[in-house]
Amino acid sequence: MPSGCKGSKSMTAKRFLFILASIVVSVISLALVLRAVPINDVVNSLRSADPAYLLIALLFVTLALLTRGIRWWLLLDRRISVAESFHMVNVMFLGNQLPFRLGEVARGILAARRGVPLVTSGASIIVERLIDMLVVVLVIAYAVSLLPSVPSDITEKAALFGALALVGFLVLLAFAHAPGPAHGLLNAILKAAPPLKRLPLRTMLEHLLEALRPLTDLRTLGNTAIWTALAWAAALATFYFSHLALGIEVDYLISVSLGIALTALSIAFPVSVAALGPFELAILTTGRLVGMSDADALALGFLLHGINVFSYALWGTIGLLALGASPAMAFSANRTARDQA
Repeated sequence: MPSGCKGSKSMTAKRFLFILASIVVSVISLALVLRAVPINDVVNSLRSADPAYLLIALLFVTLALLTRGIRWWLLLDRRISVAESFHMVNVMFLGNQLPFRLGEVARGILAARRGVPLVTSGASIIVERLIDMLVVVLVIAYAVSLLPSVPSDITEKAALFGALALVGFLVLLAFAHAPGPAHGLLNAILKAAPPLKRLPLRTMLEHLLEALRPLTDLRTLGNTAIWTALAWAAALATFYFSHLALGIEVDYLISVSLGIALTALSIAFPVSVAALGPFELAILTTGRLVGMSDADALALGFLLHGINVFSYALWGTIGLLALGASPAMAFSANRTARDQA
C-alpha cells in the first residue's frame, strides 16, 4: 500500500477519534451540570428572560468582535482594511465552534488571499493569545481576591500569580526588544539539561520573540492595550446584561469577572463541541462561588452560550459572504494546512 494512502487513513482515524473525544467531553460535561438541577427549572428561567437586555447583550458581543478585529488590524500593521480584519476575526470565531478549532488558521489563510504572509498572520495570532491569556490570569487573580469565602492565603497566592504573569509578559517583551539575553538563558538551560536539546526550543523561541517584536514599539503596545481593554470590557458587559435579563441578583463585579475568566478557559480547551458542556460547567462553578442558585447559574450559562454562538454564526456567515469565501474554501484549506504541518 502506498505510504500516502497509509498517511491519509491515519489522519482520518485521528480526526475521527478527536471528534469522538469532543462529543464525549461535551456529553459528560452536560450530564454533570444537568444533574445539578431539573431541566424544567432552567427552561422556565430562560423563558422569562427580558428581551431588551438580551438585545443589549447581543450588541455588546458584536462590539467585542469589532474591537478584536481592530486589534488584529493593528497587529497586522494595517496590511488589510479594518472591515476585512473584522470579517476574518468573525470567521475565526465561527470556525472555532467546529471540531479541530478550524477558525484558528482559517483567518490566516483568508488574510493570505489579501497578501498577508502566513508567517505574519500566525505571529499576530500568537501575540493575541498571549495577551488574552495574561488578561484571563489577571482577572482570575482579581476575582478570587474579592470572594469573601476564600482564605486570605489563597487570595495572596492568586495576587502573586497574577503579578508574576504580568512580570513574565514584560520580561518577554524585553527579550523581544533585545533577544541576546533570551538566547543566552536558553543556552544555559540546554547546557544544564542536555535532553532538552531534542526539542525545537530554539525555533520556538525565535517564533515567540518574532511574534512579540511589534509590541516593543510603545505606540503599538499602547494601541493594542487600549483595544484589548475595550474588547474585554464589551465581553464583561455581555455577561452583566445577561445577568439582568434573567433577573439574577448577585455581586455583579465578582460574578461577571470570575465568570468571564473561567469561561475563557473553558473555550480554550480544544476537546469539546463548541465548548458545549465545559462552558456551562464554568458558569455553574462561578454561580456556586458567588451564591447563585444552580438553576439560575445553568440558565445563565445556556443563555450566555447561546448569545455567543448565535453571534458567531451570524457574523461569521456575513464575514464569509463579505470576503467572497465559501465554508469549504476557508475550513478545508485550514484542514489541509494542518495536515501538512
